[in-house]
Amino acid sequence: MSKIDAQPLAIVTGVGPGTGSAIVRRFAAGGYRVAMLARDKARLDALSAEIPSSIPMACDVSDSAALARVLDEIDRRSGPPKVVVHNAVGGAFGKFQEVGPEVLRANFETNVMALLHLARHVAPPMIAAGGGALLVTGNTSALRGKANFAGFAPTKAAQRILAESIARDLGPQGIHVAYLVIDAVIDVPWQRERMKDAPDDFFIKPPAIAEEIYHIAHQDRSAWSFLSEVRPYREPW
Repeated sequence: MSKIDAQPLAIVTGVGPGTGSAIVRRFAAGGYRVAMLARDKARLDALSAEIPSSIPMACDVSDSAALARVLDEIDRRSGPPKVVVHNAVGGAFGKFQEVGPEVLRANFETNVMALLHLARHVAPPMIAAGGGALLVTGNTSALRGKANFAGFAPTKAAQRILAESIARDLGPQGIHVAYLVIDAVIDVPWQRERMKDAPDDFFIKPPAIAEEIYHIAHQDRSAWSFLSEVRPYREPW
C-alpha cells in the first residue's frame, strides 16, 4: 500500500475560493487525501496542483445522477471516506413574492437533496469501516427566516433538520453528524467589494471556519456536538 493510499479520505462539496478551499487545505494539512467537488473544473485543477494528494471532481451536486457517478468514481479510486463535509450551497435573496418557485426548488436540490444523496451513499461503507464524520456548513438562515431570504432560508432550515434526523440515526452506529452555523459574513473578495467600509474584524476568516470543521470532525466520542455556531467577536447576536 502506498503512502497516499494509507491516508484517510475526506470528501468536500462546494469547493469555492473561500470556505471550501480552506477546508480542503486544512484536511490536507492534517494528513488526508481530499476529494474536492465543485462545478468549476479550472478552480479544482488549480487547487489540486497545489495539493498533490487531492482529487478534483467537477460536479454539480444538485444533479443527483452526476453526484452518484462522481461518488462511485471516488469509491473506485479511493475507497470509503472518513470525513464528508457538505459545504455546497444554493442561495438567493428576495421576498417570497419576488423569488420564483423554481429558485427555491433549485436551492432545495443543492442544500437538502444533495445532503440526502451524500448521506445515503457514504453511510453504509463508513459504518462498515468503523466510523466517520458527516459535517454540514450552514448559517443563521437555518434558524430564522428573514423577509429577504424567502428563497434560501427554508432550504437551510430543512437542511439542518435533515442533518439532525441523520445524526440521531447514525450517531449510535459510530458516525458523527454535525451542523455548523456560520453567523457571519465570510471574508471573500466579492464580499469585501460589496462591504468596502467594513473593518477587518467584521468578517469571519475561511481558515478559521475550516479549523472549527476539522476540530468537530475529530471530537472525542464521549463529547460529540451536533449544533455548533461560530461568529466574529464583534458580531451582534
